[in-house]
Order: sequence, then C-alpha cells, then structure tokens
Amino acid sequence: MIEGKTTGRSRRIRLGMVGGGQDAFIGAVHRIASRIDDRYELVAGALSSTPERAARSAAAIGLDPERSYPDFQTMATAEAARADGIEAVAIVTPNHVHIPAAKAFLEAGIHVICDKPLATSLEEGRSLEEVLARSGGVFALTHNYTGYPLVRQARAMVEAGELGRIRIVQVEYPQDWLAEKIEETGHKQAEWRADPARSGAGGCIGDIGTHAFNLAEFVTAGTVREVCAEMTTFVEGRRLDDDIQILLRFDGGAKGFLWASQVAPGHENGLKIRVYGEKAAIEWVQADPNRMIFSPLGGNQEIVTRNGPGANAANKRVSRIPAGHPEGYLEGFANLYTEIADAIAAAQAGMAPPPDVIYPTLADGLRGLSFIEASIRSSKAGGVWTAI
Repeated sequence: MIEGKTTGRSRRIRLGMVGGGQDAFIGAVHRIASRIDDRYELVAGALSSTPERAARSAAAIGLDPERSYPDFQTMATAEAARADGIEAVAIVTPNHVHIPAAKAFLEAGIHVICDKPLATSLEEGRSLEEVLARSGGVFALTHNYTGYPLVRQARAMVEAGELGRIRIVQVEYPQDWLAEKIEETGHKQAEWRADPARSGAGGCIGDIGTHAFNLAEFVTAGTVREVCAEMTTFVEGRRLDDDIQILLRFDGGAKGFLWASQVAPGHENGLKIRVYGEKAAIEWVQADPNRMIFSPLGGNQEIVTRNGPGANAANKRVSRIPAGHPEGYLEGFANLYTEIADAIAAAQAGMAPPPDVIYPTLADGLRGLSFIEASIRSSKAGGVWTAI
C-alpha cells in the first residue's frame, strides 16, 4: 500500500477490461498493477476482437463466462444494467479502439482508464471532450512513468526551485525491437504498431515518443511551445516512422531535445531524462529507477535514492517498501492505478480528489496528440519550427 494512503476502504472497485487477452503483454501489466494496492477487482472483460479468443482469454484468468463479452459495446450496455456492474474499465487495445470504447463506457456511466496514446488523431481525441464533460466521469491515461517515486521527487524539486530556472531538457527513449521488419513475421505487437489504420499517423512517436514528451513536461511542469522534428523510417518498406529526433522550445525559454527510436541496437527500454537549471541538474534513468543523480552547481554530485535519506514527501508518498529494496515498472503502474482509485472514490462521494492525487488526464492525452501532429508537420516541411 502506498505510504500515507488510507487502508480503510471496505470494497474494491469493480473493474472491467477491453483488450489485453492472450499474448497481449500490456493487459497482464494492467491486471497486476490494479491489484498491487488491492483497490480493484477484475470482474468482466471483452478481452479480444474475436468472441472465441475473448472467451478463451477470460477462462485463462478466471472470469465468469457470463461476464466475458464479444465486444466492448455489448459489455458497456450489459454491465451498466447490472446492480453489480463494473465501476471502471481499463482499455488496453490498439490505438484505434481507444476513443470508441471510451465513449461507450463514459456514456454508460463507467469511469475509464485508457492506455496511451489517446487516439489515432488529434481530431478523434478532441471528440471525447464533450462526452467526458457530459458524463462527469473520471478519465485517466496510463503514462505510467509519471508514477515512479523519483520522477515525483524530480517534479517536486523543480517546482520548489531547487534547480533554479530551467534552461535545458534532454529526454530519450531508445529501443531496438523493431530494428528488423518483424511486423511481417506474424508478430502481433509489431503488426498493429506498424499499421496506420490501427496505430495512427505516428509509429515510434506515438508508441514511445509520447512517453518521452509527457515525461519532459511532467518533470519540468513546463509546456513545449514549438518543435523542430526529423522523423525517419529506417526499415525499408515500413509504413510509419521508427526513429524521431526533435528539438523543443518551452514556454519560459528552456530548450530541449527528444530522441526516440525503435531501431537502436543495444537498447531494450532506454528511457532517460536530464534537466539542467541555473542552480542544479537532475538525471534519472528508467532502467535504474531507484536512483537519481542531483548535481548542484559548484558542489558534489549526490545520489538520491527512492525512500532514502534524501527522499522528499512526493517520493515517499508513492513508495511502498524500505530503501534498498527495488521498486520498478509494475509499482509505477500501480501508483497510477491507486491515484485513479482515489479519484474514482472521490467522484463516487461527490467530492474532488485530494490535491496530491496526480494522474494523467484527457488534457495530457490531447497534448500528446498535438505533439505528434506538430512533429509530423514539421518533419514533412523539412524540419521547420512548428507550433504545438
């Protein structure tokens, strides 16, 4: 349980899932994350695009066959009609299903937890704004890296002025798993990510570039105003980008650089951020998430550890176990699920969530889509500065 969280809730939130069936990596991640703090119970699902596969997937994780649905629309209608129907749904499908499914559940009075990116286009993403406002529901986007304790600490340090005015932001997210054209070998995860109809106009930029962009804005509490992008498709015949290199201009004068690649041999999941201010700098690497380097100008570098002596309140609030015991990807994901559970509980009580509850929202999703579209325009124009 997250430090400082109440343990007095007598009932778990009834959760459904769309997508995430057999052979879907991210579905299992969401299911594990939702249970780490014991705030949810998965009771229903439309786990695959084919009814037969959905039924097999439901049986494999022990769902009641009566609550395994052939599609999300049937699920939304049926669950809304039940006295014990789901209160929230996790949407963990390819991108083209996000908005139709989110609309169906919000209109049925069910809160939504959606994987990123929000949609296949900015126009499609904006179509959710009115539906969400009308529903009064909670909508959360799982930019899971914002849940790491030291990412929270970094944001709090920036906000407290410990780095001074921010000058430079560097963020990168290299991988190598798409260095060959595996989308044509039957690889399910690669296949839909390389398909513009299901992924949208961005490939690498939508899949991991949006994570890097979101992290840069989250840690600095800043807003990227303009981008100058070069987007490349290195693998011959691939229909979407697999490498992006983008200059950033922030409101307030900070400058930045974002690199994301899925064709960089030697990199498994190399998310990293460096932020340089007038007084100090910080560096955090997702592969070693329990350590952050703090470099005060003119002083000695310090290693800040998760829940260690230098941990601040923002760090400690989302740490579970003593220093020296590693927390990582699943726990960061779980922190978001618990923050969202607090928001849902507050909504059910007709209240606003506590001010320290932080999770990505529809606004963050729209920022990501704006970033994608501005970067594509910039790259197509030959790498010109383009406003977001």
